[in-house]
Amino acid sequence: MNLTTIVNKAQHSRFYLWLLNQGLNRMIPFNKPHGFKIIKISKDKILTKLPYKKRNLNHIKGIHACAMATISEYTTGLMILYKLDVKKYRIIMQKLEMEYHFQAKMDAFAEFSIDEDWVKKEVEKPLENDDAVVIPCEIKLYDKNNNHLSTGKIYWQIKDWGKVKTKL
Repeated sequence: MNLTTIVNKAQHSRFYLWLLNQGLNRMIPFNKPHGFKIIKISKDKILTKLPYKKRNLNHIKGIHACAMATISEYTTGLMILYKLDVKKYRIIMQKLEMEYHFQAKMDAFAEFSIDEDWVKKEVEKPLENDDAVVIPCEIKLYDKNNNHLSTGKIYWQIKDWGKVKTKL
C-alpha cells in the first residue's frame, strides 16, 4: 500500500491510523524516539501530538525547542506529501523559522491544513513556468490548555522529479 491509500483509510479507521503511525516510525527512524503521533487526519487537515516525555525535554523540564521544530516540519511535510503525487514531485525542506511563545510543560499539538485549491495555486500553477517552487507553511503548536507554544514557518521546495539533478 502507498501513503495515499493508508492515509485515506486512516481517516476512518483506528487500525489504519495506528498502522500509519507505525509505518512512519519505521520510515523516519530519526523521529521514533520523540514519540510523535498522528491523532487525526482528514482530507485537508492533520493533527499531531508531541508528547511531554523525558526524551523530549530540555534542561528546565520543558519540551525542547528542537522537538517543537521537528514536529512542525513533520506535520507540514506529511500533509504536503499526502496532497502531492510523490512520484511526480520531490519535496525538500529549504528553511525553518521558529518563534517560541510559551514554555511547554505538557503534551503539545500541531495542526496544519491545506486543500486542493491551495495545491493548484501554490504548487502546480507556478511549476508550469518554474523549475521549482518554495512554499512557506505556517504552523502553530498549542498545549492541552490551549497555550500557544510556538509558531513555525517551514519553507518547502517542491520540484518535478524530471528537473531534479541529484536522484535518490
